[in-house]
Amino acid sequence: MGLALDRNRFNHRVRRPALRAAGVETGRENGMHALRHFCASVLLDAGESTKALSEYLGHHDPGFTLRTYTHLMPSSGTRTRAAVDRVSSGRRTTG
Repeated sequence: MGLALDRNRFNHRVRRPALRAAGVETGRENGMHALRHFCASVLLDAGESTKALSEYLGHHDPGFTLRTYTHLMPSSGTRTRAAVDRVSSGRRTTG
């Protein structure tokens, strides 16, 4: 098993050179914090619970996570339409 990843060393040696090679700016809008938000939004879109996401991100309570990411959560109308579409098409969901 390897050592813990040092964020500063990783940014300097891996992430920034990779961004520059891809022609992407290395500013804050493309930083590690943006990647963290992207990961959170992907998990929420996939249906992960706010409580579990809060634990993954190390937040002190799910309420903080909900306040931070609520704008990224699918609307209840969107979820309702998707559920009705699945049932009416004969597809079932698990969990």
